[in-house]
Amino acid sequence: MRIRVGYEFTYDFPQPTPMIALLNVHYSRVAGLESPDHLTTIPPVPVESYRDSFGNWCSRLVAPAGRFTMTTDAVIDDDGLPDPVHLDAVQHPVEDLPADTLLFLLGSRYCETDRLADEAWRLFQHTPLGWNRVQAVCDFVHNHIRFDYQQARNTRTAAEAYFEGTGVCRDFAHLAVTFCRCLNIPARYCTGYISDIGTPQPWGIGDFAAWMEVYLGGRWHTFDPRNNTRRIGRVLIAHGRDAADVPLTHTFGPNNLAGFRVWTDEVAG
Repeated sequence: MRIRVGYEFTYDFPQPTPMIALLNVHYSRVAGLESPDHLTTIPPVPVESYRDSFGNWCSRLVAPAGRFTMTTDAVIDDDGLPDPVHLDAVQHPVEDLPADTLLFLLGSRYCETDRLADEAWRLFQHTPLGWNRVQAVCDFVHNHIRFDYQQARNTRTAAEAYFEGTGVCRDFAHLAVTFCRCLNIPARYCTGYISDIGTPQPWGIGDFAAWMEVYLGGRWHTFDPRNNTRRIGRVLIAHGRDAADVPLTHTFGPNNLAGFRVWTDEVAG
C-alpha cells in the first residue's frame, strides 16, 4: 500500500523567531519513503537537522517576520496491515528490564506517576500481566475520557485528564502511559500520522495523532487508547517521555498559527 503523508503549517511572526520542528518520519520508517520527506519553507530559509536524545529527527531554523509556511509532501510504502497484536507478549520484572527502558518507568512533566499510582493499582491490580493488562488500561482510558477538541488544553496532565474526564488524543496517551508506568510497564509517548484507511466514512479533518508504545516480550508494541482499535497506515514521527519531549513545533517567541493542514491518504496504484 502507498500512502501520501504531509502537512502545511502557516504562521504569522511579528519578528524573526527561532523554531525547532519534529515533523519528519521516524528513522524506523524512513526505508519506506519513496523520496525524502524534506521540510520545505516559504519563503526559503536555511534548515539545520539533528537527532535529539531519543533519536528523533529535528529541524532547526529561524522563521522571518511575516507570513511563514512549513510543508512537506511524501509517499510512504506500508504493509497495509493493522497494528500487530501479540497476546502472548509477557511483562518483564523490573529487575530484568533493559537499562534503556527504565527511563520510561519514571514520572515526567505530563505523566505524574506519584499522583496516580494508587489509582492504577486499585483499578488494574487484578488484571492479567502482560498484553492483557495494557489492553485493560487502554479500554479504561478510552471509556473514561470524553474526546472534545473544544476542551483541548496544552497544559493538561494525565492526572488532570483522569479527574476531569475530558481531553484530546494526547490526554488519552498521557493517562495510559502513566497508568502503565505505575504498573511497572515501560511506556513512551508517540506522535505521528494515523490514516482513516479501513474505517467507515465520512472521515474527519486530517490531524496528527498521539498514541503510546509499551515494552513487553523484549520489544516495543503500539497501543492507541484514543481510538482503541488496530489501525492501518500508522506512521511514527517521534517518541519521548511525554508531549513535552516531542512537540511538533517549538517556537522561541510570539506567533500566530494562521493555517494548519495534515493529510494521510491512500495512493492508487
